[in-house]
Amino acid sequence: MWPPLLTTLRWRGAGLVVAVAAVAAAILLRTTLELVGEFYYLPMVPAVVATAAVAGRWATALAIVLSITANVVHVDRVSALDAAVNAALFTLVTWLIAELCWSLRAYRQRAGELSHRLAHREEMLETILASMPVVVLDRGGKIRFLTPFACDLLGIAEQDGIGRPFGSIVDDFDLADFQSGREALAGDSDRAWTCRRAGGTVPLSIQAGFLPGDYPNSHAVLCLADLTQAHLADERARDLHTQLNRVWRLNSLGEMAASLAHELNQPLSAAATYLEASKVDVEKAGLMGKSAARTIDLAKAQLLRAGSIIRRMRELLAHESRSLGVERVSSMVEGLKGVFGMIERNGAVRVEINLDDTTDEVRAERIQFQQAMVNLVRNAAEAASDRPDARVAIMGRAVSDALYEVRVEDNGPGIPAHELETIFRPLMTTKTGGMGLGLSVTRTIVESHGGFLKVEESDLGGAAFSFTLLREQELEEA
Repeated sequence: MWPPLLTTLRWRGAGLVVAVAAVAAAILLRTTLELVGEFYYLPMVPAVVATAAVAGRWATALAIVLSITANVVHVDRVSALDAAVNAALFTLVTWLIAELCWSLRAYRQRAGELSHRLAHREEMLETILASMPVVVLDRGGKIRFLTPFACDLLGIAEQDGIGRPFGSIVDDFDLADFQSGREALAGDSDRAWTCRRAGGTVPLSIQAGFLPGDYPNSHAVLCLADLTQAHLADERARDLHTQLNRVWRLNSLGEMAASLAHELNQPLSAAATYLEASKVDVEKAGLMGKSAARTIDLAKAQLLRAGSIIRRMRELLAHESRSLGVERVSSMVEGLKGVFGMIERNGAVRVEINLDDTTDEVRAERIQFQQAMVNLVRNAAEAASDRPDARVAIMGRAVSDALYEVRVEDNGPGIPAHELETIFRPLMTTKTGGMGLGLSVTRTIVESHGGFLKVEESDLGGAAFSFTLLREQELEEA
């Protein structure tokens, strides 16, 4: 409160000093001029104007009062009415002049502020243009202005680009298509244009804006964007998706082989038992049955051999050793963003990622973990695809010093209670055309990492699949 008040008092005090000094100077001037004649209030007018030019209303009123007082004291009037009339006219004229001074001063102040704002905006625009690839075209599609970034992107020098048709640099570019709206109507807002430059081509994204006035040399403003990195990211995502699908197929075959090994072991054992019984019966026939007994022995040997092969394959699958390295959950999930983007676009679902990346170092096999995550996210997206606001949430946090938990939730219809015991079984599926191996393979991957895959109701309303991984610090202590 006190600093503004002190400032106001200092300002008014300075104005009053100006008023007194101006009137004093005017009185001195009038005293000098009276040597040649009588000037009355005329020398006092500049004092009031000078005060109004540099001070406010209080100081100006004081200058008027002091001027009238000095004039009444030094000039003899015919009557009091004459003195009052002259004082009133002086007050009216000088106050009107003072109002004009204040208006001019306010206009100058506003003009200065406006000029400052315009200069600031111009600096901002120049900074923006200097940091963006922007091209200005005339009505004929010829280049009239390029920013340095645009020159670097198009691979041309500024002096070589000015006056050159933009269509000669970018294939199939037609300014009329943008102006008529055909590009937007045709769904080409995400179209990639091809810029031909020395050393190859560059994919571009082009956004066009048109100036409202009739400017002969400036008609359209193009904002360019280099799509090279975006295309490389899409290509990497497709490669990763292909690689994960290949791993998924291999895991599916391994799961199927394990199931077949388990299921075929019993019938093969039974067949061997039946052959042994048949051999005993055939040997009772004497010499005639010996030949048949030898054949039965051969068949039994092949059955036992088949069982041995299946048993060894099953043991190999059951004790498969996986090379677990130190990985960060956030990094492994980050590598799947391209795949998740495809799942989002194909299933019209929003995939949300919320991971605690401060304590997410775990022991895992990267590709296997990513395959398990893709399976869970794909299943969640398919479950929630019928919802208008389909959502899939990926969450991760350290639940203890030893374990890090990963959860995949959706807002789909959830899993009926009677299906909870069967969804992890191989070849069990509720989807048309499904193989019933996704969750089974995922569970096998999780268990090979020392975890346990479980399902429960999600806070989003659908299903929530979760599993834990051993944190790196726990493994080092072990």
